[in-house]
Amino acid sequence: MSFFQNIFNSSEDKDLKESKISWNVLTDLGQLNEIISVSNEKPVAIFKHSTRCSVSRMALKQFENEFNSSDKVTPYFLDLIEHRDISNAIADQFGVIHQSPQLIVIKDGKAIYNVSHSDIDAEELGKKV
Repeated sequence: MSFFQNIFNSSEDKDLKESKISWNVLTDLGQLNEIISVSNEKPVAIFKHSTRCSVSRMALKQFENEFNSSDKVTPYFLDLIEHRDISNAIADQFGVIHQSPQLIVIKDGKAIYNVSHSDIDAEELGKKV
């Protein structure tokens, strides 16, 4: 890895590998169809994260530390800097306004819960699903 990549790249890949959450990483628009299908069996939580924002990083770390709903929800992670097209498609598909950081819960193909910034709370997510 070059000197500049070490300085300017975030450590998101490393952070996701060390997370206690088994994230499904969103990298393709086609995965939205997968999310709709999965949500018919089990709710899906999409965490939209900006790798350039310290507030987003703090919300992500807090969420990961408190998350204990893996039996209730399938977690998806979106790096919206790398995949802004997917973030925009999520907003259109599920009728939510784009924010970052943001947690969106999809059930039966529809957004049933949507929070951002300091309102992201893993315990509250557990109550909603």
